[in-house]
Amino acid sequence: MTVAADMLSTYPKDLGGVDRDALIACIDACLECAQACTACADACLGEDMVAELTTCIRTNLDCADVCATTGRVLSRHTGHDANLTRAVLEACAAACKACGDECESHAGMHEHCRVCAEACRRCEQACRTLLASLG
Repeated sequence: MTVAADMLSTYPKDLGGVDRDALIACIDACLECAQACTACADACLGEDMVAELTTCIRTNLDCADVCATTGRVLSRHTGHDANLTRAVLEACAAACKACGDECESHAGMHEHCRVCAEACRRCEQACRTLLASLG
């Protein structure tokens, strides 16, 4: 069981029909993706060809920030705002798509970009799955 699952199990009120499994998967994917993107940006900075990775670094850092924020927003349930949740999930899916595409273009040359692209794809899918469950 993950920390997100543990924390959700302790929430004292009803989650209002939110798919608990999709929510947990999305929180976990967001936090994992934020870490992967941060690490990938750092690894890009360590590459000899760093000047050619400027867009990748920027996209990594943007995605890391959006994913971390999304994970935090999804972790709060008191006074839940469904419209804000949908908007944050859509932004996160878009950031993950952009970052996944950018990292994928470097994946053949940089293993850290391949790993990051995979984390981005998982997070994008988790956001879309949770969005679909929200109706």
